[in-house]
Amino acid sequence: MSTGSGADSAPAPTTHDSQPTHDSQPAHDVRPTPDTRSKAPTAPREPEAARSSRTSMFRSLRIRNYRLFFLGQVVSNIGTWMQRIAQDWLVLSLTGSSTAVGVTTALQFLPMLLFGLYGGVLVDRLPKRPTLLGTQSAMAVTGLGLAALTLSGQVEVWHVYVAAFAVGLATVLDNPARQSFVSEMVGPEQLQNAVSLNSANFQSARLVGPAVAGVLITGVGTGWAFLLNGLSFVAPIAGLLLMRKRELHVVERAPRGKGQLREGLRYVAGRPELIWTIVLVGFIGTFGFNFPVFLTAFADDVFASGAGEYSLFNTLMAVGSVAGALLAARRGTSRLRVLIGAALAFGAVEVAAAVSPSLWLFALLMAPIGMFGMTVNVTANTSIQMTTDPAMRGRVMSLYMMVFLGGTPVGAPIVGWVTDAYGPRVGLAAGGLVSLAAAAVVGLVLTRAGGLRLSVGWHHGHPKVRFVPRAAGDRLATATR
Repeated sequence: MSTGSGADSAPAPTTHDSQPTHDSQPAHDVRPTPDTRSKAPTAPREPEAARSSRTSMFRSLRIRNYRLFFLGQVVSNIGTWMQRIAQDWLVLSLTGSSTAVGVTTALQFLPMLLFGLYGGVLVDRLPKRPTLLGTQSAMAVTGLGLAALTLSGQVEVWHVYVAAFAVGLATVLDNPARQSFVSEMVGPEQLQNAVSLNSANFQSARLVGPAVAGVLITGVGTGWAFLLNGLSFVAPIAGLLLMRKRELHVVERAPRGKGQLREGLRYVAGRPELIWTIVLVGFIGTFGFNFPVFLTAFADDVFASGAGEYSLFNTLMAVGSVAGALLAARRGTSRLRVLIGAALAFGAVEVAAAVSPSLWLFALLMAPIGMFGMTVNVTANTSIQMTTDPAMRGRVMSLYMMVFLGGTPVGAPIVGWVTDAYGPRVGLAAGGLVSLAAAAVVGLVLTRAGGLRLSVGWHHGHPKVRFVPRAAGDRLATATR
């Protein structure tokens, strides 16, 4: 695939897939021009059933392998959210420090920062399904070990630190492998829908996991949440084992060789729509997505409440996140203007939440924060996957995940220190302002790179503000409109 400007808005290539398709969606909804359409006046119209199939919100679930993967992840994701809530609350109860919660979060994502790019190189070389079987098994063992320590009354904060770091090590391979494996299960024509449903799956589990964790923490203790999380990995492992290998869209694996890490970095650096998207999610992930630090501090210090309210904050945020993911699944395209707009809205609502005077107003604002945050996540993820060559996808996605998740070890302790030193409201407001500034700067950079200008006018009696290309034919400009 070309890496020059001519490929900026091209669809995800299918030349490496075993079953090429002819109706895959372009990466940024670049529709054919009138001249192109006029060359085939006799082409039959697409049947209504086919059009509705392509726009169905749950169309990827018709594929058996993906359905097994999806159902397994439902169970595992509930356990993951239970452990996240229990882990944060356990650290806070052992230390009484928001900084300690930030350190725990940082340790969980530190391996991605240190080894994420190398993980992507390995994922491009390895078969995805066996890799996922190994990583899911490793995370199950970690959860069961932490459960044994907690239930026996021997747990100390350094045990939680070690467990968080161990999960992070497994994530170095698990995240890019899972991201890349989606295209092998569904093929390029269903990629956006499947990625969006994955996000909806993860966030739907957030509706159940925190609620169950809150009941367990207040009723029988955090150890049972860790135990159930460890057992929940049986479901995705079983789903992977039951898949039909012959139905996978197998992608040619990258051969072992020198310079593959540099090759991946050059690939991203030469494409503005990739590099600037990664820069944006890096700033937002580092400073705006530190919810374990923010929400524990607001529940404990600002509103003098407990684990129940902390669980409520996470649940309401999950409601918004599910809505954002399902709306992304409904959309047939992934546009950079949606990404910039959602990032701006995310930062603005975080600032509003930081100054909210009451617990209930703060809680209600968790829903739009979740919705806009998920829109940023899904739009960036699908945009990057759909414009990346399959043979490079592991390396590109590992860079994306390294920046998005690996920035947490940098941001979490900083945000935790600001929260301890100046108060939770200042910490949350700072995260929102950084997100706002990053979205504005990246939006301006992409506007200039795409040769766009701001157009203000009227449409059917209503004001209409949009970006339009300065010169015709600029494909990146078309992608960002």
